[in-house]
Amino acid sequence: MANVVLVSDMLRGFLEEGYPLYCGESARRIIPNIQRLLEREVAKGSTVFFLCDHHAPDDPEFSMFPPHAIEGTAEAEVIPELAKYKGEIIPKKTYSSFFGTPLEEKLKKLKPDKVIVCGVCTHICVLYAVADARIRGYEVEVPVDGVASFDEKSHRFALDYIENTLGARLTNLVTSRAKPAKFEPQEEVLSGETADIYFARTVEILRKEGINPVATMEFFTSRAGVLCGMGEVKALLSRVLPKGKCEVWALAEGDTMKEREVVLRITAPYQSYGLYETAIDGILAHCSGWATAARECVEAAQGIPVVSFGARHVYPTVAGIMDYAAIVGGCVGCSSIAGAKLAGVEPSGTIPHALILVIGDTVEATRAFDKHIPAGVPRVALVDTFKDEVEESVRVAQAMGEKLTSVRLDTPPERGRVTPGLVKEVRAKLDMAGFKKVKIFASGGINLERIGQFIEAGAPVDAFGVGSYISGAKPIDFTADLHEIEGKPIAKRGRIPGITPNPRLKRIM
Repeated sequence: MANVVLVSDMLRGFLEEGYPLYCGESARRIIPNIQRLLEREVAKGSTVFFLCDHHAPDDPEFSMFPPHAIEGTAEAEVIPELAKYKGEIIPKKTYSSFFGTPLEEKLKKLKPDKVIVCGVCTHICVLYAVADARIRGYEVEVPVDGVASFDEKSHRFALDYIENTLGARLTNLVTSRAKPAKFEPQEEVLSGETADIYFARTVEILRKEGINPVATMEFFTSRAGVLCGMGEVKALLSRVLPKGKCEVWALAEGDTMKEREVVLRITAPYQSYGLYETAIDGILAHCSGWATAARECVEAAQGIPVVSFGARHVYPTVAGIMDYAAIVGGCVGCSSIAGAKLAGVEPSGTIPHALILVIGDTVEATRAFDKHIPAGVPRVALVDTFKDEVEESVRVAQAMGEKLTSVRLDTPPERGRVTPGLVKEVRAKLDMAGFKKVKIFASGGINLERIGQFIEAGAPVDAFGVGSYISGAKPIDFTADLHEIEGKPIAKRGRIPGITPNPRLKRIM
């Protein structure tokens, strides 16, 4: 069996300027992501349905909204960017794509592994499509970077409701493009040096007593978030568990997790893994904290790419795994070479102030970058070192011409940081000078609150660089408990003996 993709209302009337219910730039930003989703799913043999508003001229819905998507008009057509993909159009006259349509019968015949819902608007037709599918028992996924709305608060409310009330799984299309990471456990971890001493003593006592029962241990999270670190945990367990004598069940890397949800279950001789409880808790705690903070930024950015710039804020040996976790959380890239290698992406970087200060001029530094760095690396000029950001942006654009991809605004706090007003001014002056294709990258103290301010103000930011909000994220505590010994339920006081049911877990070893 394959999947079904429901593409909700990606119509010209909602995605093109000039129509009364145009959803804005946040909606247009999800178009490339949906294109990648359709390419991936069609290649796998999945079925695509375009769920399309199809109203009569006197539709009662027009008492609430302006007339839109009237049958036979251009605004009721699927946007050209998606119309080229093979899929069946399902006309609908209400928010529900199941009510009064053949969709339910078609799904019954297809029996999909899961239903993937994308499109607009998150809090209206997307929400109804998810609810209708979940009510009928389908496993549903919603890519957070494949849905959008004209209202940010409603968009965020709908995502929370979709996940925590309807039970659908939130995913990220950017993350799904990353290659599986290859982890190699560190010697200090394998040797037990990073373990709490009482675990080392416990294993020593049991070994000397000749006691090594098959025991089941479960790891659960203290709060909701994005699970990360499971790849590294699997690499560790693959080195220490006896082959053929173990079972490991887990949520997948990047899965959303609920408060106190069991995310990992290990059944194996206790001595083989008991020493590593500390390491597993720590890996999951920090990686999930970073990934969750990244996901918060990605969701707040409403389709604007977010790049992790946090490597400078952490101890060097953990910079790579922090950046990897940020990409699992939805960042499109990261600044550290180590993190990019783990995630299977190219490292993202521009020009530092140091290069400009040493050379003595922004334009000359950008030209030197262009001269010596491979052509495949985007030319992104940092424009706040010596002159006014607006003036410097135009100067660099004039000097670099078509080669210039973006300008980066990184105004320090001493000068008021990057503001929505500054971004708008730079955009206006670049456009007036004929450089409409040059993008604007904002960095410097960017956090969840400031991203929201840029979005609310309609500032034309094309990408955000986020540092300490991700790298300094609070770890998500994980706890491990034994629940069975030799198949017999057991637990300490305050815990329930026996296996904790969680149908979301998949066997990974």
